[in-house]
Order: sequence, then C-alpha cells, then structure tokens
Amino acid sequence: MTVVLEDLGKSFGVDAPVLEGVSARFARGEFVCLLGASGCGKSTLLNIIAGLEPPSSGALTVPADGAAFMFQDPSLFPWLSAHGNVELALRLRGVSGGERRARATELLEMVRLGDAAHRRPHQLSGGMRQRVALARALSQDRPLLLMDEPFAALDAITRDLLHAELERIWRESGCSIIFVTHNVREAVRLGQRVLLMSSRPGRVVNEWAIPDDVRHDPSAVGALAGEITTHLREEIRRHAH
Repeated sequence: MTVVLEDLGKSFGVDAPVLEGVSARFARGEFVCLLGASGCGKSTLLNIIAGLEPPSSGALTVPADGAAFMFQDPSLFPWLSAHGNVELALRLRGVSGGERRARATELLEMVRLGDAAHRRPHQLSGGMRQRVALARALSQDRPLLLMDEPFAALDAITRDLLHAELERIWRESGCSIIFVTHNVREAVRLGQRVLLMSSRPGRVVNEWAIPDDVRHDPSAVGALAGEITTHLREEIRRHAH
C-alpha cells in the first residue's frame, strides 16, 4: 500500500502553521528518511500519518490497517521482562496465549535479544531497550512502521550497530518504514530516499535517492551527507531572516 500525502497542512492556531503544502509518496516496502531542523514539523507529520493528529488541510492515503509507531523513548513497563513487554502488545491485539508467547519469543530472536528475554528494562542497556521497543512495534504486524528519532539518545557505536540490525529486519519483514531524524549521516545510511524538510512551516524542499552501494560505503555516505548538510544549513539560514 502506497502512502500518499497531497498538499498537507497543519496549524495549531491562526498564526501557528507547522506544516504547509506537504506532498510526497512512499512506496510499499520502501525505507524513507525525513530530515530537517528541529521544530520543522517532522514528528507532527508522522503523527498525522499515524492517525494521531488530523491534518488542517490537504489529503492523505494510508494503509487501511494503520501503522506501527516507534518513539524516541522506548517507554517499556519496568515491572515486565523484555518478553513480557512484547507479549503484552500481542495480548492487546487479541492474540491467544500460546501463539502470543511463541510470537514474542520469535520477535525477540529477530532483534537478537533471545538471551535477554527474561530481563527487566533496568537490566538492559539503552540499545537493548530500543530493540525491545522495535520488537514491540513489529508485533503490531502492520505494513507501515513509523520511527520518530528512535536512536537519537544512543551513543554512536550502538547507533551504528542498530542501523545494521534495522536494515536486516526491514528486509526480512518487507514493511515500509518512514524514519524521522535530524542526523544527516543516519538518514543517508538508512534511507533509500531522503526527503529534506524546510524550517517551519515544514514542507518537502529537496529529495535524494540513495543507491545501496552508497548506503554501505562509509566514504560515500560521508560525501553525500556533506552535500545534504549544505542544503540543510542553507534552508535554516533562509528561514532565520
């Protein structure tokens, strides 16, 4: 199912436009990164796609069975184990007991946390907690996964490791991913496409297609990240005056 945004706008009051004239298409199975300065409306756009916020203008087409959402904060229940947190999400979906336990185990294995299934959140590192949150999001079994800066609070080495894991899981699951970030290198490393948003009111002002050979070549990632950073700085300066 393709996600289509047509001239989308969002305002929180007469003089507070957050998004304006956002038009974009996201193909089934595609990994797209939304990049822009803080406050440009990236998270608001994800909320609209998820159905958490209504648009003020324009139209959108999204999968009928909705999207799974992964936030920056994993927000795990501290009294439940990693397995329990994932199993609870399945229980809320109405999955039966035996199937639920097996599926939770399968999902934790997918994010390489099978050995830590019994641990509670305080016994897990930041990267491991984000893996549990990813398994929980995947448990929703939606064709679209929305990710709002999920790795922003992690150190660089952990983030790089999770980039590789996320790409593997994306290819295995076949889902579409729309990934919000303000980290240019992260966007180039992960996205098949990178969409650059202007400062508020946010709209799509540039786009780059990222071939696989570029995304997996650190020097090529650095070169393209430098080019995109130049455009981002120009956009920020333009809106600062």
